[in-house]
Amino acid sequence: MTVRLVLVSPAFSRALREARFDDGGPLEAAGLAAARAAADALPVADRLLASPSARCRETAAALGAAASDVGELAGLDVGRWRGRTLAEVSAAETEAVGAWLADPAAAPHGGESVGALCARAAAWLEGAATDGGRTLAVVEPEIVRALVLLALDAPASAFWRIDVPPLTATELSGRAGRWNLRAGRPL
Repeated sequence: MTVRLVLVSPAFSRALREARFDDGGPLEAAGLAAARAAADALPVADRLLASPSARCRETAAALGAAASDVGELAGLDVGRWRGRTLAEVSAAETEAVGAWLADPAAAPHGGESVGALCARAAAWLEGAATDGGRTLAVVEPEIVRALVLLALDAPASAFWRIDVPPLTATELSGRAGRWNLRAGRPL
């Protein structure tokens, strides 16, 4: 049975604009307006899901989707770095940031490693592959990255080499073990 999964990245928020680790803040007014304007670009779906973050829930609502929160689709837990900018953390913990960006198993912030996030996303996708039909999910950019790596059978070390702009759709189609990718379609 073929599964179609449309992953939509959230609209602009202050954290995204400032290169700040997500602090749970709301979308900016411009982000909300852009999401509302993109609502007609969404495909019809059998299931509507969202990462449990405020920016994903708000994006889904602005797109007109009454999405169910899915814990497995939560963004990367960055522990004590939450709410800080990458520049702040890099200045204070240069070696830790370097290790985190270079090693998918590293979690110097006390949160979750990129490797653990990729494993969590892969487990969710394996379960979703049995659902069939089309699923629309508004998810954090790191979830998109993890699922793209899985679809391409790419190593976790390539995680940071994938850019996921706001309000873009990345589509996976196929079934467990074999996925096709259509990346970065703007809404």
